[in-house]
Amino acid sequence: MLRVDVAVVGGGVTGLASALALAERGASVCLLERDRRPGRATSTHNSGVIHAGLYYPAGSLKARLCVDGRERLFAFCAAHRVPHARCGKLVIAANEHEVPALESLLKKAHANGVTSVRFADPDFIIAREPNVRAVAALWSPDTGIVEAEALVKALEHSCRDRDVAILVGSPLTGASAAADGIELATPHETFVAGTVVNAAGLYADVTSRMLGGMAFHIYPCRGEYAELKPSRRSMVNGLVYPLPHASGAGLGVHLSKTTWGSVMLGPTIHYQESKDDYEGGRLPLEEFVEPAQRLLPWVTIADLQAGGSGIRAKLHGPDQQFADFLIQRDAVNDRVIQAAGIDSPGLTSCLAVGQRVADVWAATR
Repeated sequence: MLRVDVAVVGGGVTGLASALALAERGASVCLLERDRRPGRATSTHNSGVIHAGLYYPAGSLKARLCVDGRERLFAFCAAHRVPHARCGKLVIAANEHEVPALESLLKKAHANGVTSVRFADPDFIIAREPNVRAVAALWSPDTGIVEAEALVKALEHSCRDRDVAILVGSPLTGASAAADGIELATPHETFVAGTVVNAAGLYADVTSRMLGGMAFHIYPCRGEYAELKPSRRSMVNGLVYPLPHASGAGLGVHLSKTTWGSVMLGPTIHYQESKDDYEGGRLPLEEFVEPAQRLLPWVTIADLQAGGSGIRAKLHGPDQQFADFLIQRDAVNDRVIQAAGIDSPGLTSCLAVGQRVADVWAATR
């Protein structure tokens, strides 16, 4: 029977980056993706922001891998001609009551080593975003944007260049212990992997059970977007964020100008049961007017049009504020490496996550 050193389950940016890092360490790698193409779920249904590392508890994986991954991602995009920009962003206080929270966020950013973040004076705010309302703001020069679809393609091509076997349309349908690894079944083939990396995103909990690994729960959390109509896009120059959502579920409904010039407004926060329902019960466009006006007071519903939606794979439910990335050798089945709960800043961190997965694999070969 065919055998590989490592099988990666999941073809989003986490799985692709992990497969690439493993192949660069000399492993023979096979990647299983249930969809027809890699990266069609969470990886390409988001704001496309490269985060600087402001928001996460000091010492957490999210904080460390965001800062590391940010610079890896900027370098990768430049080397592979992935559209991107280190455009910076404003995090604003809409009124004086929010200024202390802005000060706390600055301290958190500096604790994470993101010392480039600073308070912006009123003249700077007006020069950057003359149409935004703010009494104060933080300026993060190391925040950026990336075209996520192009990033996925570049990672896929890099994997193929390293002889990673990418099997699309190949969901994992079965797994059982073998003498020298785990026997994996898909609708098309069966093979043995010495190690399996669980990078299955929204289905990482299901995949872990199938692999005989540790138990955890992925909470699907949908975020919806509106967009500024083309005639109003010039009113926003870059990235503008409110203070992060008090629940810890997201960074707030923000404005993000994409590499192709559109301006997205979102995402919202809605925990749901379905891991595949992107459209059912979507919010009416009117629901975006008030959050938009917190940033752009001139916005009316006539300035907005419907946008896309995405589903975050969270390790914490609506009654908790924070859960870190789960990246480790599985506590139950040591043939499994978990790379689960990779919600924001997962896109930013993907290359650093991949390196950490490869480190875990190499440490116990």
